[in-house]
Amino acid sequence: MSLFSRLSQGLRKSRESLTSLFPGQAKEKLSDTEWQDIEDALVMADCGAQVAMDLVTQAKKSKQPIQTLKANMQAILTNNTPIREAKPFVLLIAGVNGTGKTTTIGKLAHMYAKQNKKVLIGAADTFRAAAVEQLSVWVERAGADMVKQAEGADPASVAFDTISRGISKNYDVIIIDTAGRVQTDTGLMNELAKVYRVMGKALDGCPHEVWHVVDGGTGQNAIAQVEKFREVIHTTGLIVTKLDGTGKGGILLQLCDRFKLPVRYVGVGEALEDLMPFNPSAYVDSLLPQTSHPEG
Repeated sequence: MSLFSRLSQGLRKSRESLTSLFPGQAKEKLSDTEWQDIEDALVMADCGAQVAMDLVTQAKKSKQPIQTLKANMQAILTNNTPIREAKPFVLLIAGVNGTGKTTTIGKLAHMYAKQNKKVLIGAADTFRAAAVEQLSVWVERAGADMVKQAEGADPASVAFDTISRGISKNYDVIIIDTAGRVQTDTGLMNELAKVYRVMGKALDGCPHEVWHVVDGGTGQNAIAQVEKFREVIHTTGLIVTKLDGTGKGGILLQLCDRFKLPVRYVGVGEALEDLMPFNPSAYVDSLLPQTSHPEG
């Protein structure tokens, strides 16, 4: 199955929620009622009221309103900030419990391994033994290696040791897992900030990237999470998961419009291959009904 087909299938629920309210894109002139339906549909898909209103306002002025709507949606989602390159490349992954963070780390490890890169995972979620066990399963499936310590060990120490081992053993990619954090818990967020600081002491300039895993179905709570995590660990990119289980696929528009962070990957299933590099054009074509299939 092609990347577009998997994305289109994953966004089926979001697209179906828009279909009944969305007019055919061949129409050149839409009524006020149809424009209101479009705006309502975008809000219902979690694009956000302000984003939806701005998109509709701009599209209404165009001679090709639906194509303009699509183009402006793509513009919001497009962020060409390159991923930093380094050897080893050190990546910090964060997110609250239940977002699919552990699964995502396994998928990232699998992706890098397929690129013939040597991958090391640091199990810095030391508060729950089950978390380390779950991560171990994914690491094994991905063909990567893992550093872990006893339950209750200092997460920052695990991160430091993982980076040190990664350097000495010539790993290409080092991924640090962290405990699921509730952004309203000051103590836990302070611990996460410590992990971030210590990583920089283990290797100057790292983490090279900090990716926040967000559940695509959590709506406005995702906005609050990204805002708080960015303050603490200086988030450089987003990974949006579980888009296959929600009709709220428009949340990416709201996140990108507000935080101007690049969406690096989207998750649309449980298979190792179901974490895909984010493509704004393919995403919009998969999200909106009655759109053409892109080539490739």
